[in-house]
Amino acid sequence: MEEETNLVRFFGDNPFVRMLDAFIDNIGGEYSKKEVQELAGISKGALFKHWKKLEELDLVRITKTFGNTKLFTLNKQNPLVKDILRFEARMIEETTPKSVKAVA
Repeated sequence: MEEETNLVRFFGDNPFVRMLDAFIDNIGGEYSKKEVQELAGISKGALFKHWKKLEELDLVRITKTFGNTKLFTLNKQNPLVKDILRFEARMIEETTPKSVKAVA
């Protein structure tokens, strides 16, 4: 993750936030744990240390299984995910320069 996103700026730069942010930035996508690790720019150890929390909070869901490989996506039906997405949209709105808003 090269550019700091609003979510990372607000909640801090840690593996859990980076994984959640990777799913939000790529909403609708289906990713293996390895792909999430790469998108989030975190180590394999950090992925496995924090992954359980994503599942416990039902923030991600399995979309496909190929042998031992599972693909995951953001669980947009989860009320917490809905709130996070609304918060993210509000942060984008608040951090967009006024001159850009006037053009849009």
